[in-house]
Amino acid sequence: LSRRLGAELGKSVVYQETNGETRVEIKESVRGQDIFIIQTIPRDVNTAVMELLIMAYALKTSCARNIIGVIPYFPYSKQSKMRKRGSIVCKLLASMLAKAGLTHIITMDLHQKEIQGFFSFPVDNLRASPFLIQYIQEEIPDYRNAVIVAKSPDAAKRAQSYAERLRLGLAVIHGEAQCTEQDMDDGRHSPPMVKNATVHPGLELPLMMAKEKPPITVVGDVGGRIAIIVDDIIDDVESFVAAAEILKERGAYKIFVMATHGLLSADAPRLIEESSIDEVVVTNTVPHEVQKLQCPKIKTVDISLILSEAIRRIHNGESMAYLFRNITVDD
Repeated sequence: LSRRLGAELGKSVVYQETNGETRVEIKESVRGQDIFIIQTIPRDVNTAVMELLIMAYALKTSCARNIIGVIPYFPYSKQSKMRKRGSIVCKLLASMLAKAGLTHIITMDLHQKEIQGFFSFPVDNLRASPFLIQYIQEEIPDYRNAVIVAKSPDAAKRAQSYAERLRLGLAVIHGEAQCTEQDMDDGRHSPPMVKNATVHPGLELPLMMAKEKPPITVVGDVGGRIAIIVDDIIDDVESFVAAAEILKERGAYKIFVMATHGLLSADAPRLIEESSIDEVVVTNTVPHEVQKLQCPKIKTVDISLILSEAIRRIHNGESMAYLFRNITVDD
């Protein structure tokens, strides 16, 4: 990013003390300046978040004019909905970043678009789809014989957006368990804790029908086609591997997986290498050099161009609309 913008990296030191505490030292004056903190999220998510918070606070107390966080992959974005007695951690993180002193965030392909509403300051949610679509057009020779696949109905809108731009067909895999919550004895069915209480007949709630897992079906024709599965995050790859097996059974002769954020945790590289997937294409929002050494099927698309252009436009007070040409809400 600094090379593209022709700017030098700011002088700062971030290190962990022997007791595990993070210490940040800013080595030059930042008074009255626009500061962009580039924070990619490596394996140790919580350390990276603390580094970002402490650096933002250090810049705030050093009288920086604007503190803009460039966070290509926003952590905890999967925890943006209420689950039983859990919490919406993404909202908590948004509040912490605001309190630490950030005034603006540049990110890419948030897991849910609604996450932008958690912040009390502007958020630019850039899209990687133009770069991934360009890769399909340039690197897959017979992509005209491809079909875009959503591995679950949840991903259908994103897949539809890709299919419409590439003028290709669409297929949806239906039948996977959409809800990972298990019906366990968690106290929700327990009687009221009041002695001698009688439940009024009018207060009885209707019994909810339990979800039943339907048999897996592929809605759309993939026989004799290239199948391109699109998603925003590829982390635990079991669902992608299972989807690839189903598509192979239905007659797809080549299977690609396209995703913005390649977290590829745990055994993901080995599982991809042993699976029916021919290629996994991700952007460089998250460092994944080690995974690429373990699995040659993983390819990277560089998105530093759009991030550097966003930084330049924000610094110069220019319109950001150019970066969102032909981008719809579903993208």
